[in-house]
Amino acid sequence: MTDASSREADAAWFDGLVNRRRAVRLRLSGALEILENGVVVDQWPLASIRRADGLATELRLASSSAPELARLVVTDGGFRSALIAACPALYAEETGVHTHWRIVGWSLAAAASILAVTIFGVPLIADRLAPMIPVSFEKRVGDMVNGQIGAIFDTKTCSGEEGLKAFAKMMTAIESAGLAGMPIEARVIRSGVRNAVALPGGRVYLFRGLLDEAETPDEIAGVLAHELGHVKHRDGMRRLVQAGGASFLVGLLFGDVTGSSAVIVATQQLLNSSYSREAESGADGVAIETMNSIGRSAVPAGELMLRVTGDQKDGGASILASHPLTGDRLERFRREERPAVGKPILDFGEWRALKEICVPG
Repeated sequence: MTDASSREADAAWFDGLVNRRRAVRLRLSGALEILENGVVVDQWPLASIRRADGLATELRLASSSAPELARLVVTDGGFRSALIAACPALYAEETGVHTHWRIVGWSLAAAASILAVTIFGVPLIADRLAPMIPVSFEKRVGDMVNGQIGAIFDTKTCSGEEGLKAFAKMMTAIESAGLAGMPIEARVIRSGVRNAVALPGGRVYLFRGLLDEAETPDEIAGVLAHELGHVKHRDGMRRLVQAGGASFLVGLLFGDVTGSSAVIVATQQLLNSSYSREAESGADGVAIETMNSIGRSAVPAGELMLRVTGDQKDGGASILASHPLTGDRLERFRREERPAVGKPILDFGEWRALKEICVPG
């Protein structure tokens, strides 16, 4: 009960350091003194005391001088009235410059955290996650990405009979090196875009526009070998995780990626953004090793990339989008070249048939 002469009352105290309710005695003097077993264990300046959220039947107090989670719970009506009279800022809200800057500070910290996760966290997760994703699941993702590409390009497959035979012969030669790491499904696509892409799950697309640009079978074979390098290292899956961000990761976690709008963004990134230097270097290495393995040179592929890169008059998508070729990369092709001692991948007639694969029969 309240002692009217000394203005004291019993209360419950949570000190904000441990999760324990302590029975204390409060005393109003020049400050609000907290006594336990007759000993003052803490005191709160009266100007620092604010009302905290609580039940209507109690007065719950906090103090800017105490730990953030510290609380006093007062139920004595008479003492509550004395507190209201003694504490000038009891019902004041924390406004003003300090609160404003604290809000600004927390907002900046939150933005910095999001930015850090985007720049460092998601790429790191993608690097760790991509090799762990089962190939069967990656193929499902590839099917979905293929559908999105169909909405962006004319993905009608070229089907000239002799051209298909020549293309199959070329892919057999390339795959004989055994560097892809998974079964490959390769097609020539009717679109005039000058590009070649590897989708998650082992799909490789050669666009007619790039085939039209090529002058020799080795140019196309080297580019396709480069794409098999991306398949081997699962770079397409890694980029999808990076581009799709958190929503794509959640979709992967719950096995539902087909309904995620992040997939559309991720597919566009797959087509229009460059791989990292490490990814391109790794795919170059596979291209060089593959072509050397079958007795051919990877240099023509580098020359094709450079030729297309240096002739971007139409402003459309091209091999530059996903394979920016630099002088040092082409120099690597030349430095690691071995003499072309193997048989030509295609003879003259087969090469002509491949070049005409998209011509209606």
